[in-house]
Amino acid sequence: KDHKGEKSKKKKKKEDRATVPESSTGETAATTEAKKTREENEKIMKRHQEEETKAILSSSTTAATPIPGRVAVSSAIEFYDPSVKTANSQQKKKVPPVLAARKYEHDLTLLLFYQYVEPVWDESTYEYMLSTLQKVGKDLELTGRMRVAREGLNCTLTGAHESILEYCNTLRRLRPEEFRNTEFKLTTDLPLAQKFPNLKVFKVVELVHYGLEGNKAPPISKYHGVHLEPEQYHKKLAEPNTVIIDVRNHYEAAIGRFVPPQEAASKNGNKDSNDTTDSPKATKDDSSQPPPKWLDPLMRKSTEFPPWLDKPETKEELKGKQVLMYCTGGIRCERATALLRYKMETDPEIKALGIKGVYQLQGGIDKYFKAFPDGGYWQGKNYVFDKRFAHAPPKIDGELHGRKERSGVAKEDSESDNAAATVSETTTKPPPVASVPVMGKCEACAKPWDMYRGKRRCPTCGVPSLICKECFIADRDGIKKLGREVRCDLCVEQGIKSKKELRKKDEKDIEEYEKRMSQKGLLTPNKADPPNPGGVTRLFLKNMCRKNMDETTLVQALP
Repeated sequence: KDHKGEKSKKKKKKEDRATVPESSTGETAATTEAKKTREENEKIMKRHQEEETKAILSSSTTAATPIPGRVAVSSAIEFYDPSVKTANSQQKKKVPPVLAARKYEHDLTLLLFYQYVEPVWDESTYEYMLSTLQKVGKDLELTGRMRVAREGLNCTLTGAHESILEYCNTLRRLRPEEFRNTEFKLTTDLPLAQKFPNLKVFKVVELVHYGLEGNKAPPISKYHGVHLEPEQYHKKLAEPNTVIIDVRNHYEAAIGRFVPPQEAASKNGNKDSNDTTDSPKATKDDSSQPPPKWLDPLMRKSTEFPPWLDKPETKEELKGKQVLMYCTGGIRCERATALLRYKMETDPEIKALGIKGVYQLQGGIDKYFKAFPDGGYWQGKNYVFDKRFAHAPPKIDGELHGRKERSGVAKEDSESDNAAATVSETTTKPPPVASVPVMGKCEACAKPWDMYRGKRRCPTCGVPSLICKECFIADRDGIKKLGREVRCDLCVEQGIKSKKELRKKDEKDIEEYEKRMSQKGLLTPNKADPPNPGGVTRLFLKNMCRKNMDETTLVQALP
């Protein structure tokens, strides 16, 4: 009986389907109605998106709509036009119009800071700071890079202005003794397009890899150079008998650097009465003293600095001079000046040079630009490790350094912000169009060029390649490919044609340097690793094939 009932139900359903009218395209009336409804909804959503986009474009700062007090076009955010983009970029998902408009809003704050800690954190404190900082960064929706070592922090972060300030406050609450005097450098009102995509926390041995970890590192608190504020450093750059050492990598110095005046300022008697630095006083025969000189250690990485400092030609340059050092944010100068001053006290050869003093730029080039928006003695662009890539001084580059007035946040509130973090602020009017002197040149055609774009690196040493727009397009279109012969100027100058040659050169330089230091009893090597408590021996056997290797052969090779 049940079986007959099921059959009758199926038959009835077929009859019902047969009576439903069909459209001319074979669709049912219900399907046609649903399709019409969906199309109407899509039209409504599209109209709302267009209205919202127009509202944003009319109220926000965009590259096409300048606002009083801001220069819309900036070489700091200059990219190739769409025709230069690779084929892979064309396959990416389309960005919604609303998000595409928002990325040009100047509502982003960049934070740069570092802090060395002495004595270094113990293992438990180190692990606590690692986990806590990562959690705080995620809770505040910050992005960027945190390098965390037992010797301190080195961070480059982006986020909302209030979140950045809260992060600075959190550090001071966590470790007040260590972060009370930390200089937090803020650059505000950057476009959202310069935001880091995510937050990365790196567990490292050294904040800057000099190869001076552990007992090899001279104490920074004891040996660091004299910190000079930008105004004091600016005056020192013009003094005679001075050597200015660029502690950055060569590819950074290739597009911009300090160019000291060749006529010493101290000759004209413009010594500042408030300058308390222990520099040599001006004398009557200042005219006979050599003008300030800029030195490039020609480094690809910071581990090359200690061997360079120990070279005979470097010692000759430093003889009887006062030494100035600078870098992007100041952190690389901490170890570099400490190493030189340590050797001045302990190494007889360096002590005999009669160096007059060792100074470093407080806050680095970043802070110098805030004090001298027109660039001062700087020429070219400053290479940076964030989404700005490189930028010229503010008046030339068109960037606005300082706090933007937000809804509900008045300018008078800046006092409370300064209590939370040291914020360098500069407000400038839109400068006239100015040209930036191009210091670098294309590695392929030698055309003047100073923009690092794309992902190409030197095939020999791996540093970023400086390739002009025309050569970039020619390589992309297959007209003229960039082969392995197109190398950085440093590899060409040194005649290095393979990674193996470079590795042997670096290993030889470091080995010879450490051998000389150990013979003098300087820079005690790190203590040996503790003995293996489990008595386990691990072997890594390379290039062994199962077909040609068995247990018998292995036992014979390793009795």
